[in-house]
Amino acid sequence: QVQLVESGGGLVQAGGSLRLSCAAPGRTFSGYSMGWFRQAPGKEREFVASITWSGARTLYTGSVKGRFTISRDNAKNTVYLQMNSLKPEDTAVYYCAARVYSGTDNDPRSYDYWGQGTQVTVSS
Repeated sequence: QVQLVESGGGLVQAGGSLRLSCAAPGRTFSGYSMGWFRQAPGKEREFVASITWSGARTLYTGSVKGRFTISRDNAKNTVYLQMNSLKPEDTAVYYCAARVYSGTDNDPRSYDYWGQGTQVTVSS
């Protein structure tokens, strides 16, 4: 079992920035692909970004391309999501997830472990 802990959420004005972190205390996930998903009230959980274990390949959903950056530091067992130029429609609970085996980067069903989520609220 891998426990994932997100942090860094909060309230920010439109145009502002936040950096989310996802850590796995006491565990290494250097061999796992990692993803960020989000879920707004009344909506399904949607893919935001993913990164392979080496960091060599990243994938973003179209609405965040050019604004969000996913990265990882395997030495610190931490994955980051830098969010710039935030918009009110980015408001959601953000979840990080770890994928042990091969699968589809943007499909939540491919991921094996999930964090508890962190709230991001962007005011207009």
